[in-house]
Amino acid sequence: VQLQASGGGLVQAGGSLRLSCAASGRTISDYGMGWFRQAPEKEREFVAGINWGGGSTSYADSVKGRFTVSRDNAKNTVYLQMNSLKPEDTAVYYCAAARKLFGSSRYEENEYDYWGQGTQVTVSS
Repeated sequence: VQLQASGGGLVQAGGSLRLSCAASGRTISDYGMGWFRQAPEKEREFVAGINWGGGSTSYADSVKGRFTVSRDNAKNTVYLQMNSLKPEDTAVYYCAAARKLFGSSRYEENEYDYWGQGTQVTVSS
């Protein structure tokens, strides 16, 4: 499975961006998917996750109510809608796939089997 994240960019505080993660090589319709981010000089952290069918989602406390994760299995793509962006959301965002068939919406970072290359999100104040 190859994952390609896109949609990052520069946005002012309060603005919105939608990230996409397109998968190729195999369907991801039965995989749990996650979004992570890594800010400069910080550890990579979980942002949001979604289970195989889209019926279960998980969010980091820092993004609850502002970010929404979704998926379109017909397009083999996962999305992260980010609203009310803050400067502290600035980071490289990564999508990841957990090869746990029909599993849950969140796993430990080391349980994700495939990672995208990352897309930069910069939020100016």
